[in-house]
Amino acid sequence: MRVISGSLRSRAIKGDNIKGTRPTMDKIKESLFAMIQDDVRDSICLDLFAGSGSLGIEAISNEAKLVYFVDKNKECIEVVDDNIRTFEIGKQAKVLFYDYRKALTYFKNNNIQFDLIFLDPPYSENLIEEIISFINKNNLLVSKGKVICEYTTEQLKDSYDNLTTIKDRSYGDKKIKIYVNNK
Repeated sequence: MRVISGSLRSRAIKGDNIKGTRPTMDKIKESLFAMIQDDVRDSICLDLFAGSGSLGIEAISNEAKLVYFVDKNKECIEVVDDNIRTFEIGKQAKVLFYDYRKALTYFKNNNIQFDLIFLDPPYSENLIEEIISFINKNNLLVSKGKVICEYTTEQLKDSYDNLTTIKDRSYGDKKIKIYVNNK
């Protein structure tokens, strides 16, 4: 697993073997970042189910201002911390050892909004609609901000209140759907 583009391009990311995670394949990550490349620079991002931190690290490599990495798995948090130290990107990263509900409540209570939110939850749990509802209800996404979803079987709508689909791609059984906040 490697950083695909930007200042950290070709550097190895640790954590592709963490039990209970499935890293985003390089081909999918490359395509995903090509779709949002104009939005990453100077953005504040959330990598909500961080795993190894691959998506958030890719965002930092492409000049994101700040990325919040969230995971409830202690091993994931340790790997994310190690990757951040290795890449010397600590000033652009905040790591939270929270489950997704606690993290979302933390952001709501601290009035933190995001330009980009990466949602790659465990596929079998079908959490994306619940999370999108919370994001909308609590104004966690800036105007024209984007939610990037990776999923397999979950049935996602083309719009949720002020969020509408702008990109929808399939890569075998994996799917990417990107919503923009039209608020």
